[in-house]
Amino acid sequence: MRTSLVRFGLGFGHLGVKVRGTTKYHLSPMEQRAFAGAISSGVPNTLWRIRRSILTVVPPFIIAYLIYDASEKEHDRLQRKQPGQFDHEV
Repeated sequence: MRTSLVRFGLGFGHLGVKVRGTTKYHLSPMEQRAFAGAISSGVPNTLWRIRRSILTVVPPFIIAYLIYDASEKEHDRLQRKQPGQFDHEV
């Protein structure tokens, strides 16, 4: 039996497989600051992005709403009964 196969028989989390040539960098969970700069740089950045994209996003929505509103009004107008249209049906 080869010894490399025996190393695979260890318990979960204790596998004997070594990864060579790969360097991992990480911060300790105690050193991370999840919301660092969220107010000082996040809010101004959000406002800047909104200001930059408002001219490309809002006009299509306005045009789509105007088309929708006009088509709904036309549909309602066409659904009404015309005066004298059904007088012959007594």
